[in-house]
Amino acid sequence: MYHNNSIRILTGNSHPELAQAVADRLNVPLVACTVRNFSNGEIDVKIFESVRDEDVFIIQSGCADANDNLMELLILISACKTASARRITAVIPCFPYARMDKKDKSRAPITAKLVANMLVVAGCDHLITMDLHASQIQGFFDIPVDNLFSEPLMLSYIKRYIESWKDAIIVSPDAGGAKRTTAVADKLGVDFALINRKRDGRKEDAPEKMEILVGDVKDKVAILVDDMIDTGNTLTLAAKTLHDKGAKSVHALISHGLLSETNFSIIDQLPIEQLVVTNTIPQTQNKKACSKLTVIDVSSTIAESIRRTHNGESISLLFGEWAESGNVDLL
Repeated sequence: MYHNNSIRILTGNSHPELAQAVADRLNVPLVACTVRNFSNGEIDVKIFESVRDEDVFIIQSGCADANDNLMELLILISACKTASARRITAVIPCFPYARMDKKDKSRAPITAKLVANMLVVAGCDHLITMDLHASQIQGFFDIPVDNLFSEPLMLSYIKRYIESWKDAIIVSPDAGGAKRTTAVADKLGVDFALINRKRDGRKEDAPEKMEILVGDVKDKVAILVDDMIDTGNTLTLAAKTLHDKGAKSVHALISHGLLSETNFSIIDQLPIEQLVVTNTIPQTQNKKACSKLTVIDVSSTIAESIRRTHNGESISLLFGEWAESGNVDLL
């Protein structure tokens, strides 16, 4: 068991509910600190307790105002560093700029690498994150990175809440998610399908359409698996395509529910049973706006990873029996 006096959990303004849930699970109080903006937009951080020679974990997600949240995190790390913290771990459930992980066209920035550099320069010693958009982002860091997975929670959810899951087919809405989808399908012992998204014509403004490249969804329970939903356009196209191809029902399980430009009235009218996301990003307002939204709580996984990191235990156990034997907490 860890010593309560040597672990310190701080948080900025990005996701205080998740930070509090993690602290409650660890039976550790949040360190009293205020993070506020001056009138000119600059960020002011005050930490009211000593963190000297302590094991500090700063929980801050890359959501909503991603730039402000990132800057808050960097300043909190720097403040703890100059206050002589023994080790500083940034816990970033949803990594900001994760989609900018490669130079896919001329003069495109690799912003995820820039964020990695900024975290290290600020004084970060260790990173805990969840469901990175591309796992090679771990290679952008010269410090240890633990990339947690929501997949075991998703598997538990499927087995508990989707009645005909043994007659299901796991669907990836694009080629990039094929590896993730096949892993879920293998663990459930079911088939998988792959959808290809392309423009119906050569013009830039040509309408997009989807076609199923691999797999047959007819008369099956289709479970869409993806790592991120932002506008909801991919989900809209995929759900309609699966419905048109004869799927018995459609469920969508997505790790990070950014939902920043999503029209929830369209989601409610889609031929899907429910849209399941995790709370790596705050979902309180979204749940009020969308009747089909279900939220899985990831605080148990994050809390356990912090406990194991603090005690010097292996985190790989989090991906095996520990995760799949646990209950799924819904918010």
